[in-house]
Amino acid sequence: MGHLDARDKAIALKNWTILCDFDGTISVEDVIDSLLDSFGQTGWRTLEHDWCAGRIGSRTCMTGQVALLDMSRDELNTHLDRLWIDRDFAAFVAEARSLNVPLHIVSDGVDYAIDRMLRRDGLDDLPLMANHLLPGPAARTWRLETPHQAPGCSAGVCKCAVAASARQRERRVLLIGDGASDFCVADRVDFVFAKNRLIEHCRTMGLPYLPINGFEDALAYLPQLVSGRLTSMRHMAALNA
Repeated sequence: MGHLDARDKAIALKNWTILCDFDGTISVEDVIDSLLDSFGQTGWRTLEHDWCAGRIGSRTCMTGQVALLDMSRDELNTHLDRLWIDRDFAAFVAEARSLNVPLHIVSDGVDYAIDRMLRRDGLDDLPLMANHLLPGPAARTWRLETPHQAPGCSAGVCKCAVAASARQRERRVLLIGDGASDFCVADRVDFVFAKNRLIEHCRTMGLPYLPINGFEDALAYLPQLVSGRLTSMRHMAALNA
Protein backbone atom coordinates (compact mmCIF):
# COMPACT_ATOMS: atom_id res chain seq x y z
CA MET A 1 0.00 0.00 0.00
CA GLY A 2 2.87 2.39 -0.69
CA HIS A 3 1.98 3.86 -4.10
CA LEU A 4 0.12 7.19 -4.11
CA ASP A 5 -1.60 9.05 -6.93
CA ALA A 6 -1.84 12.87 -6.96
CA ARG A 7 -5.12 12.94 -5.06
CA ASP A 8 -3.80 10.63 -2.33
CA LYS A 9 -0.71 12.84 -1.96
CA ALA A 10 -2.89 15.92 -1.62
CA ILE A 11 -4.90 14.18 1.11
CA ALA A 12 -1.73 13.35 3.01
CA LEU A 13 -0.54 16.98 3.05
CA LYS A 14 -3.37 18.20 5.29
CA ASN A 15 -3.99 17.77 8.98
CA TRP A 16 -6.66 15.21 9.78
CA THR A 17 -9.78 15.18 11.94
CA ILE A 18 -11.65 11.96 12.70
CA LEU A 19 -15.45 11.83 12.83
CA CYS A 20 -16.51 8.53 14.36
CA ASP A 21 -19.96 6.98 14.56
CA PHE A 22 -20.91 5.15 17.77
CA ASP A 23 -23.74 2.63 17.41
CA GLY A 24 -22.41 -0.47 15.66
CA THR A 25 -19.05 1.22 15.10
CA ILE A 26 -17.57 1.91 18.52
CA SER A 27 -20.25 -0.12 20.28
CA VAL A 28 -20.40 -3.82 19.50
CA GLU A 29 -24.16 -3.63 18.90
CA ASP A 30 -26.65 -0.90 18.10
CA VAL A 31 -27.57 0.60 21.48
CA ILE A 32 -30.93 2.08 20.48
CA ASP A 33 -32.05 -1.15 18.81
CA SER A 34 -31.12 -3.12 21.91
CA LEU A 35 -33.10 -0.73 24.13
CA LEU A 36 -36.12 -0.95 21.86
CA ASP A 37 -35.91 -4.75 21.81
CA SER A 38 -35.97 -4.78 25.61
CA PHE A 39 -38.19 -1.82 26.51
CA GLY A 40 -39.97 -0.64 23.35
CA GLN A 41 -43.76 -0.57 23.28
CA THR A 42 -45.84 -1.55 20.27
CA GLY A 43 -45.28 0.74 17.32
CA TRP A 44 -41.52 1.20 17.30
CA ARG A 45 -41.03 -1.36 14.53
CA THR A 46 -43.53 0.47 12.32
CA LEU A 47 -41.45 3.63 12.71
CA GLU A 48 -38.33 1.64 11.84
CA HIS A 49 -39.96 0.28 8.67
CA ASP A 50 -41.09 3.77 7.66
CA TRP A 51 -37.55 5.08 8.09
CA CYS A 52 -36.02 2.19 6.13
CA ALA A 53 -38.54 2.80 3.34
CA GLY A 54 -37.64 6.50 3.23
CA ARG A 55 -41.09 7.69 4.33
CA ILE A 56 -39.68 9.49 7.39
CA GLY A 57 -36.28 10.81 8.42
CA SER A 58 -34.14 9.46 11.24
CA ARG A 59 -35.02 12.38 13.52
CA THR A 60 -38.75 11.65 13.27
CA CYS A 61 -38.10 7.94 13.67
CA MET A 62 -35.88 8.30 16.73
CA THR A 63 -38.13 10.85 18.42
CA GLY A 64 -41.09 8.53 18.05
CA GLN A 65 -39.20 5.46 19.15
CA VAL A 66 -37.74 7.07 22.26
CA ALA A 67 -41.24 8.15 23.24
CA LEU A 68 -42.22 4.46 23.13
CA LEU A 69 -39.55 3.35 25.62
CA ASP A 70 -40.99 2.08 28.92
CA MET A 71 -38.15 1.81 31.46
CA SER A 72 -36.85 3.26 34.69
CA ARG A 73 -33.45 4.95 34.92
CA ASP A 74 -32.15 1.97 36.91
CA GLU A 75 -33.30 -0.40 34.18
CA LEU A 76 -31.66 1.83 31.57
CA ASN A 77 -28.36 1.88 33.46
CA THR A 78 -28.37 -1.87 34.07
CA HIS A 79 -29.00 -2.50 30.39
CA LEU A 80 -26.24 -0.13 29.25
CA ASP A 81 -23.77 -1.72 31.65
CA ARG A 82 -24.24 -5.02 29.83
CA LEU A 83 -23.23 -3.53 26.49
CA TRP A 84 -19.67 -3.23 25.29
CA ILE A 85 -17.49 -1.13 23.05
CA ASP A 86 -14.89 -2.45 20.61
CA ARG A 87 -11.99 -3.79 22.68
CA ASP A 88 -9.43 -1.93 20.53
CA PHE A 89 -11.14 1.46 20.59
CA ALA A 90 -9.17 2.76 23.60
CA ALA A 91 -5.90 1.87 21.86
CA PHE A 92 -7.12 3.63 18.71
CA VAL A 93 -7.91 6.78 20.70
CA ALA A 94 -4.43 6.69 22.24
CA GLU A 95 -2.86 6.33 18.78
CA ALA A 96 -4.90 9.22 17.38
CA ARG A 97 -3.78 11.42 20.26
CA SER A 98 -0.14 10.44 19.76
CA LEU A 99 -0.47 11.49 16.11
CA ASN A 100 -2.20 14.78 17.09
CA VAL A 101 -5.34 13.78 15.19
CA PRO A 102 -8.49 15.08 16.92
CA LEU A 103 -11.26 12.50 17.26
CA HIS A 104 -14.92 13.48 17.59
CA ILE A 105 -17.78 11.09 18.20
CA VAL A 106 -20.67 12.16 15.98
CA SER A 107 -23.69 9.94 16.48
CA ASP A 108 -27.38 9.93 15.68
CA GLY A 109 -27.77 7.92 18.89
CA VAL A 110 -28.22 9.28 22.42
CA ASP A 111 -25.63 11.06 24.53
CA TYR A 112 -26.59 9.49 27.85
CA ALA A 113 -25.89 5.97 26.62
CA ILE A 114 -22.67 6.90 24.85
CA ASP A 115 -21.28 8.79 27.83
CA ARG A 116 -22.08 5.99 30.28
CA MET A 117 -20.52 3.30 28.10
CA LEU A 118 -17.35 5.29 27.38
CA ARG A 119 -16.90 6.25 31.06
CA ARG A 120 -16.11 2.62 31.95
CA ASP A 121 -12.96 2.88 29.81
CA GLY A 122 -12.08 6.43 30.86
CA LEU A 123 -13.02 7.78 27.42
CA ASP A 124 -15.89 10.08 28.39
CA ASP A 125 -13.67 13.13 27.75
CA LEU A 126 -13.92 12.65 23.98
CA PRO A 127 -15.83 15.41 22.16
CA LEU A 128 -19.36 14.14 21.55
CA MET A 129 -22.25 15.29 19.39
CA ALA A 130 -25.42 13.22 19.78
CA ASN A 131 -29.11 13.52 20.54
CA HIS A 132 -30.15 14.30 24.12
CA LEU A 133 -32.07 11.64 26.03
CA LEU A 134 -34.22 13.17 28.77
CA PRO A 135 -36.90 11.91 31.19
CA GLY A 136 -40.45 12.30 29.91
CA PRO A 137 -43.41 13.91 31.69
CA ALA A 138 -44.54 10.65 33.32
CA ALA A 139 -42.73 7.89 35.19
CA ARG A 140 -40.83 5.45 32.95
CA THR A 141 -41.18 7.70 29.90
CA TRP A 142 -38.45 9.39 27.86
CA ARG A 143 -38.09 12.07 25.23
CA LEU A 144 -35.52 13.11 22.67
CA GLU A 145 -34.04 16.52 21.95
CA THR A 146 -32.03 17.14 18.77
CA PRO A 147 -29.85 20.24 19.30
CA HIS A 148 -27.50 19.28 16.46
CA GLN A 149 -30.05 19.13 13.66
CA ALA A 150 -29.58 21.38 10.63
CA PRO A 151 -31.98 23.04 8.18
CA GLY A 152 -32.83 20.72 5.31
CA CYS A 153 -31.45 17.64 7.08
CA SER A 154 -33.82 14.96 8.37
CA ALA A 155 -31.31 13.50 10.85
CA GLY A 156 -31.16 14.33 14.53
CA VAL A 157 -27.44 15.03 14.17
CA CYS A 158 -26.31 16.46 10.84
CA LYS A 159 -22.97 14.77 10.29
CA CYS A 160 -22.51 16.62 7.00
CA ALA A 161 -22.57 19.96 8.85
CA VAL A 162 -19.90 18.69 11.26
CA ALA A 163 -17.71 17.58 8.36
CA ALA A 164 -18.18 20.93 6.62
CA SER A 165 -17.10 22.76 9.79
CA ALA A 166 -13.90 20.71 9.96
CA ARG A 167 -13.17 21.44 6.31
CA GLN A 168 -13.58 25.18 6.95
CA ARG A 169 -10.67 24.85 9.37
CA GLU A 170 -8.63 23.43 6.45
CA ARG A 171 -8.57 19.93 7.85
CA ARG A 172 -8.98 16.64 6.03
CA VAL A 173 -11.75 14.47 7.41
CA LEU A 174 -11.64 10.73 8.09
CA LEU A 175 -15.02 9.13 8.69
CA ILE A 176 -15.34 5.85 10.60
CA GLY A 177 -18.82 4.39 10.35
CA ASP A 178 -20.98 1.40 9.60
CA GLY A 179 -24.45 2.12 8.28
CA ALA A 180 -27.14 4.28 6.71
CA SER A 181 -26.64 7.23 9.07
CA ASP A 182 -23.14 7.57 7.56
CA PHE A 183 -24.08 7.35 3.86
CA CYS A 184 -24.63 11.06 3.31
CA VAL A 185 -21.50 12.29 5.09
CA ALA A 186 -19.33 9.60 3.45
CA ASP A 187 -19.75 11.54 0.20
CA ARG A 188 -18.39 14.69 1.88
CA VAL A 189 -15.21 13.51 3.58
CA ASP A 190 -11.72 12.68 2.33
CA PHE A 191 -11.42 9.08 3.44
CA VAL A 192 -13.59 6.41 5.07
CA PHE A 193 -12.85 3.44 7.28
CA ALA A 194 -16.04 1.50 6.57
CA LYS A 195 -17.83 -1.34 8.34
CA ASN A 196 -20.88 -3.36 7.38
CA ARG A 197 -23.38 -1.59 5.06
CA LEU A 198 -21.11 1.42 4.62
CA ILE A 199 -18.61 -0.75 2.72
CA GLU A 200 -21.04 -1.40 -0.12
CA HIS A 201 -22.09 2.27 -0.23
CA CYS A 202 -18.48 3.42 -0.57
CA ARG A 203 -17.77 0.78 -3.21
CA THR A 204 -20.89 1.66 -5.23
CA MET A 205 -20.25 5.41 -5.05
CA GLY A 206 -16.55 5.11 -5.85
CA LEU A 207 -15.45 6.77 -2.61
CA PRO A 208 -11.91 6.55 -1.16
CA TYR A 209 -12.24 3.98 1.62
CA LEU A 210 -10.88 0.87 3.25
CA PRO A 211 -13.06 -1.85 4.79
CA ILE A 212 -12.49 -2.63 8.47
CA ASN A 213 -13.82 -5.31 10.78
CA GLY A 214 -13.19 -3.15 13.84
CA PHE A 215 -10.69 -0.85 15.50
CA GLU A 216 -7.88 -3.38 15.33
CA ASP A 217 -7.86 -2.68 11.58
CA ALA A 218 -8.37 1.06 12.05
CA LEU A 219 -5.45 1.15 14.48
CA ALA A 220 -3.17 -0.38 11.85
CA TYR A 221 -4.35 1.92 9.07
CA LEU A 222 -4.34 5.30 10.85
CA PRO A 223 -0.57 5.92 10.92
CA GLN A 224 -0.40 5.00 7.23
CA LEU A 225 -3.19 7.46 6.41
CA VAL A 226 -1.57 10.31 8.33
CA SER A 227 1.84 9.66 6.79
CA GLY A 228 0.41 9.43 3.25
CA ARG A 229 1.28 5.77 2.75
CA LEU A 230 -2.30 4.47 2.59
CA THR A 231 -3.96 3.51 -0.67
CA SER A 232 -7.75 3.45 -0.91
CA MET A 233 -9.79 0.61 -2.36
CA ARG A 234 -10.75 2.91 -5.23
CA HIS A 235 -7.10 3.48 -6.09
CA MET A 236 -6.30 -0.22 -5.78
CA ALA A 237 -9.16 -1.04 -8.15
CA ALA A 238 -7.81 1.48 -10.68
CA LEU A 239 -4.34 -0.08 -10.49
CA ASN A 240 -5.78 -3.52 -11.11
CA ALA A 241 -8.10 -2.47 -13.96
